[in-house]
Amino acid sequence: MNKVSLLFGVHMHQPVDNFGEAVDEAVELCYKPFFETMVRFQEFKFSVHCSGWLLDRIRKNNPDVFENMKILTQSGSIEWIGAGYYEPVLSSIPSCDRQAQINKLSDYIFKYFGVKPKGLWLTERVWESSLVPDISACGIEYGIVDDYHFLSSGFDASKMDGYYKTEESGKELGLFPIAQSLRYALPFFNTKRAIESILACGSDKNSAAIIFDDAEKFGLWPKTHEWVYEKKWLENFVTAVLQNKKIKTQHYSSYMQKKPSLGLAYLNNTSYFEMGEWSLKPKQTLALEALKQSVGNDYFNSMGVAFIKGGMWKNFFIKYAESNYLHKRMLYFSKMQDTLDKKSLESLYELQTNDVFWHGVFGGLYLPNLRDNAYRFLLELEKSKATKKITKDVLDIDMDGFDELKILTKNLSMVFSSKFGGQLVEFGSFDRLFNWQNTLMRREEAYHDKILNPKAIQPHNSIGDEIATIHNDGSLIDEKLRDELIYDWHPKYSFVDHFSDEEFSFESFKNISFREVGDFANQPFKLHKKKNSFKRVGGIYLDKLYETTLKKSYKFDENMVELTMEYKSAYNDKLFYACELNLHFAHPDKITFNNEKIENGFTQKDSDELMIYDDFTQKTIKIKTGIKCDIFAYILKTISQSENGFEKVAQGVSFIFSTPIKQKFNISLELLDE
Repeated sequence: MNKVSLLFGVHMHQPVDNFGEAVDEAVELCYKPFFETMVRFQEFKFSVHCSGWLLDRIRKNNPDVFENMKILTQSGSIEWIGAGYYEPVLSSIPSCDRQAQINKLSDYIFKYFGVKPKGLWLTERVWESSLVPDISACGIEYGIVDDYHFLSSGFDASKMDGYYKTEESGKELGLFPIAQSLRYALPFFNTKRAIESILACGSDKNSAAIIFDDAEKFGLWPKTHEWVYEKKWLENFVTAVLQNKKIKTQHYSSYMQKKPSLGLAYLNNTSYFEMGEWSLKPKQTLALEALKQSVGNDYFNSMGVAFIKGGMWKNFFIKYAESNYLHKRMLYFSKMQDTLDKKSLESLYELQTNDVFWHGVFGGLYLPNLRDNAYRFLLELEKSKATKKITKDVLDIDMDGFDELKILTKNLSMVFSSKFGGQLVEFGSFDRLFNWQNTLMRREEAYHDKILNPKAIQPHNSIGDEIATIHNDGSLIDEKLRDELIYDWHPKYSFVDHFSDEEFSFESFKNISFREVGDFANQPFKLHKKKNSFKRVGGIYLDKLYETTLKKSYKFDENMVELTMEYKSAYNDKLFYACELNLHFAHPDKITFNNEKIENGFTQKDSDELMIYDDFTQKTIKIKTGIKCDIFAYILKTISQSENGFEKVAQGVSFIFSTPIKQKFNISLELLDE
């Protein structure tokens, strides 16, 4: 009797240094009961990938879970799958770092489990053929991608029941396509339908049913803990598989040794379909979805999948300037890693973790704590280079063709952008390892269309006792969110220059309803590196264009930056100027502005000093101006989508110092201890 080989694998991942309570919840709801169940069925062969840092945390904090992993490994049940230790998207980091990260995880697995991985879990299944030589150099024999990778490259959907071989520069690698049908079936279908889905993957003697997916589906995703464990889905599924004479559980490496390949394959630079959608601009995402629907599922699945597709993963660096900046700061240190000590090198690898660089159904870049962690790793690297003297570099950090001014003092890391108005884009403290300039602008996202144009929720079409996946689990939308969809027209950095012929107010600032008549807030300035200054010959736009020059000069101390703005214009009538600052805080609802909390906004008239106390860093940021100003501030919140629906996330505090225009304006930021 021909048997279908079930190649079953789970991928365990949490963002590096995620909230402790979040990791503990994942362990209790998912990882612990999963391995407690599987250790009772040691004849069931399956594969496991776990991010290196998470695996080590489980070893230290949850020895019972780690012991079950060891038992299952020793019994031959588990085949370990490698990857980058800190779960980087491999195509986003240099070759030397790819190999170092893969080898680091392989060495860890060998140390504690006595085996070396032969397979590789491709983070977010982001594939580029240039990865092959590095993967091969690490002793990896095969990788795991989606069937979508093959289908979008023109392969036949009926031939996804095995593995292919690929090469790059003569270096070979096996590639297994994960069946989308199984990703959507397990663990959401009842046991009978789940078994039918496996059997439907093929019937000849070489057929494989290939599934490798998030372990978090088995207990952590909404509604799954009750379904998988309390209602015993996993126990029933494993029992049914072992009892079925048409199914044989097998490891990927064993299958590859015993079965021939399906042939040679060269794949597009791609990830899964949804990732391609998310990496596009909002209108493109909506258009792509409309196009896919217009051709119908049958045509899309049989033919259109090879032509109808989204963008590539690296588009996230184009879509989100904040992501690109962090990524290029990482590359800056990767290029100079020969000068790093062991501790700093580890910080570099931690900085390469993927979660903070993109955004889809899960929070990613929109989660401030993940960006805080990334900047902590970055500032650890910068701290290792800081001296008692103030140092200055001019370089194109983010590789966009515009120079940045990079300043290191004894206590601060600061970067100023010539592309974005000579503005402060990094303001990091070495003793707190915290970047107060870790802000995120409010952008239009494709999923905002669900708020602006809500549709009737379609009930999940389940059969019997099943649950919906997060991809089709409808949730109610709060209509009040529509009024809070405000989109910024410039990045939310600091020392942003606004000009208006109308006086600024709290409401006009918060709602971005003031009339901007200058072209300085989001336009390039020319950097004069010897003078630490930025200059733009721009304009005031009213009844006509009035040539206007704005020069911004910076001075630095070990705990302070001071800006002097000099203004000269052909327009001589009354104007109002506002210097906008945007600072990030871990707990923006707890900080105080001149001893006042700003939950519902802050207004102070005729003031030249603002004292901001940050409870998280226990620092006070003192801001002084050379003239009396009106100060307005509010907590800036984004509306993003997650697996739990729509969320309002505080990204920072946005505030302005407004005054009738003067020829010169001074403002300083100084850090004070508590």
